[in-house]
Amino acid sequence: KVARGGIRWSDRREDFRTEVLGLMKAQMVKNAVIVPVGAKGGFVVKRPPATDDREALQREVVECYRTFISALLDVTGNIVDGEVKPPPDVVRYDGDDPYLVVAADKGTATFSDIANELAADRGYWLGDAFASGGSSGYDHKKMGITARGGWESVKRHFRELGRNVQEEELTVVGIGDMSGDVFGNGMLLSRCIKLIGAFNHRHVFVDPNPDAERSFEERKRVFDLPRSGWDDYDTKLISKGGGVWSRSAKSIPLSKEAREALDIEAEKVTPDELIRAILKAPVDLLWNGGIGTYVKASTESHADAGDKANDAVRVNAGELRVKVVGEGGNLGLTQRARIEYALNEGRLNTDAIDNSGGVDTSDREVNIKVLLASAVDDGELSTSERDELLAQMENSVADLVLKDNYEQTETLSMSEAQAPAMLEVHERLIRAYEQDGKLDPRLEALPSEEEIAERKREHRGLTRPELSTVLAYTKIDLYAELLDSNVPEDPYLSKELEAYFPHPLPERYAERMKSHRLRREITATQVVNNTLHGAGTTFVFRLQEEMDAVASDIARAYTVAREVFQMRPIWAEIEALDNRVKADMQIGMLLEGRRLVERAARWLLRNRSQPMDIAATVAEFAPAAEEFYESILSLIAPAEVEPLAHRAHELRDAGVPQKLALYVAGMPTMFSTLDIVEVAAEPGHELETTARVHFDLGHRLQLHWLRDRISELPRDDRWRALSRAALRDDLYGLHRELTAQVLDWDVPPGSTAHARVEAWVAAHPGVDRALETVADIRVGRVFDLTTLPVAVREVRNLL
Repeated sequence: KVARGGIRWSDRREDFRTEVLGLMKAQMVKNAVIVPVGAKGGFVVKRPPATDDREALQREVVECYRTFISALLDVTGNIVDGEVKPPPDVVRYDGDDPYLVVAADKGTATFSDIANELAADRGYWLGDAFASGGSSGYDHKKMGITARGGWESVKRHFRELGRNVQEEELTVVGIGDMSGDVFGNGMLLSRCIKLIGAFNHRHVFVDPNPDAERSFEERKRVFDLPRSGWDDYDTKLISKGGGVWSRSAKSIPLSKEAREALDIEAEKVTPDELIRAILKAPVDLLWNGGIGTYVKASTESHADAGDKANDAVRVNAGELRVKVVGEGGNLGLTQRARIEYALNEGRLNTDAIDNSGGVDTSDREVNIKVLLASAVDDGELSTSERDELLAQMENSVADLVLKDNYEQTETLSMSEAQAPAMLEVHERLIRAYEQDGKLDPRLEALPSEEEIAERKREHRGLTRPELSTVLAYTKIDLYAELLDSNVPEDPYLSKELEAYFPHPLPERYAERMKSHRLRREITATQVVNNTLHGAGTTFVFRLQEEMDAVASDIARAYTVAREVFQMRPIWAEIEALDNRVKADMQIGMLLEGRRLVERAARWLLRNRSQPMDIAATVAEFAPAAEEFYESILSLIAPAEVEPLAHRAHELRDAGVPQKLALYVAGMPTMFSTLDIVEVAAEPGHELETTARVHFDLGHRLQLHWLRDRISELPRDDRWRALSRAALRDDLYGLHRELTAQVLDWDVPPGSTAHARVEAWVAAHPGVDRALETVADIRVGRVFDLTTLPVAVREVRNLL
């Protein structure tokens, strides 16, 4: 079901279908963020006016757009008096589907009111929610939302390089001009930008050594000018040796300063040569805010790039010398170019990740209008009051959208950190999707079996652009599975419906949200994005592979684990440390939380009947987790206090607040909460005593050491992964049963937990044999699936 789409006026008469196909492939990734399924459309003006009359051309474009929109409405159902009314005179092979939204795109950014007028003439049920961004919607250029979303990617890339681009000077080259939404807004997002060079379809701009503050003010002035171009830039403010040249010039003289800034030798160049030099400049950032494909892979032809107009200026990915690429615009690089650049240590995501802010904003605007429409219809809200409320919520909507951008790039950074170790798992996931017909790896430029084998030899994983694609397909697949389940109706998970909407809508219209036409889709989208951000791209796949669990049960287990261990506030505290602690330390702390959540989710799937009652299960375990976070150092065995305290001290020295440092350091141990609560539920077993016995026994029998060695086992094929999971689960189960056995052991009243453990050990001669086995394995230093199962067997003999 295609429910929404950006419609563009294409000037690529000969290959506009290629252009729209490329846009659609990028849209597929963005569909992972938005609620309904999105598409792309485009049209060309076949008979433009014979003269250069721009007004006449604009009138012709509008007529073409009206034809396009009218045709869409001709085959779309409507809702009349609460009932779906099929489109007249249309033979349908699918069911009722009256939800259709059109969005602005290149050349149609100001056409939303035209589309809404056509919808109103037909009595289309969505009213002015039909076309987002109209006179009563969110103006994307005014909000700068697409650029701001892309800038979240730029900030993260540089933060992970140890730089704060909001406070440190940043050299930039760019594609676009200051009148453009994405380029113009992007170049105003930091006062530290030193824009060395840029170009659009008419001019080339070079400023070899700009003053950051003065050039910022001039860019702002040009941005505020209607229909401005680089020729509107005050050349007196350009540094020595720079200038603005027409792309129609035969030759451009280059000063010494310009040659040094761009690192080229030629004293005279053509405009096309100067553009290629700008693209290949040795600066910090390439910011794409324009139209066209300017970078291809060295293995691709210009025809593969699918953009004839820019064949003369296109460069190969291997020629890029920037540290980071920010893709505010679509299709600036081919996907294979992105991968080649990333393999050469360049930092970038994909256009669909970087510029998803615009489509996310449109999506939220439409769904807010759908929600408020019922209040308007019932007389609870006037149209003017609704418009005023929309305006008041603009900043809140932007915050939600930017949070999506932030979290998607964070998800990619965590995946990238684990990519070499997870390459085998990623390969299995890709092949599984391929076998199910969900993904064509060749079309998506994902590595072949030979390429993956080479990456393994080089100890490299998937690149960020490849991970972006895998993340998107994983979200799309999980979304379909959850939508086909009762997850959207789960009373606990349905809270995500309210979380989707900005303040003050949840407080005012919570009841109306329950009858929102897209309530199931919104809830499923929220659950998908939260699950994969918190637990990782392969989380659901691995649990399905290991346990044959269904997606809906996995989503519930993840939610319980996250809530029990308070991961949302903890992750928020870690994220608040941006630019205060090293980025790799932040990623490490986030991954520690992810491991805890994954282990807990796996435990819950094995030890609780499905589907789980989320609220009841959280209530069962959360109080103990909260208590253990605060008292973990006093509960664990004395010999294990020092390593935990040392880890917490390391974090504190690096700038992590003391309480957060202790929480993160304790996470590997916190998983035991689930087993401890399970055992303590038995009559006569107190929670604190159970915890002390559990931890003391784990130390005394070397179970914690065994656990860590099992967790380090490779999972480089499916069977090793399954064996590792089975062995780990066996050990957890044995530890739980032994804890219960020790607690039931007959000891003098008032005995300490340690005394209980020692009394039990003294009565079990098999303990010495088990410890000798572990000692032999430690001395031999062979920790694999031949030695560790022997140790686990000896532990089992103690029951």
